[in-house]
Amino acid sequence: MQRFILVGLLLIALLGGVNWWRHRAIVHAPGMLAADVPTQIDLHDGTTLRRDDVTLVTRARFELTARVLSREDYRFDAGAALAPIDLALGWGRMSDSQVLSQIEIGQGNRFYHWHVDHFPIPRREIEQSSANMHMIPADDTARRELERVRAGEVIHLQGFLVDASRANGWRWRTSMSRDDTGDGACELVYVESVEAAVP
Repeated sequence: MQRFILVGLLLIALLGGVNWWRHRAIVHAPGMLAADVPTQIDLHDGTTLRRDDVTLVTRARFELTARVLSREDYRFDAGAALAPIDLALGWGRMSDSQVLSQIEIGQGNRFYHWHVDHFPIPRREIEQSSANMHMIPADDTARRELERVRAGEVIHLQGFLVDASRANGWRWRTSMSRDDTGDGACELVYVESVEAAVP
């Protein structure tokens, strides 16, 4: 019995090590890697899409190049089947290693949080130049691309901002602005493509 427990623990440790290696952070020298703000084209008449029991309504065409500040995978919450990965993304000076080295960044419970002892850039710039985004892969190719994304990587992403709902009354709305903070400030992104960008 002890042998099976030991083998089980070793397998768990091995899988954890493989997962860590696949998602280990990429390190960059100081310098801004993603200068431009996200591009958003609001849609007056959104398209309705179906994902199993979820209805998606497109709100805006969305595209950005950004540095991945952090990633968090979800398997068990109400949105996990739809959006299994959250990416905290930064652009402008929030893509600069010199700035980021002075900001403690984390994710959890579908939120992105940060802490500083001293502000390397103004608070409002941090808030407007970074965001937590819930990723809905449009297909298996987009899912595989998202699964390969690593913290520190610079990515180019294209898709739509969407609202999601189920017939039982469950709703998940996207933010439509990069200026908001707190509950409801995350983008719900229907990802058509994501690829590594040359910084």
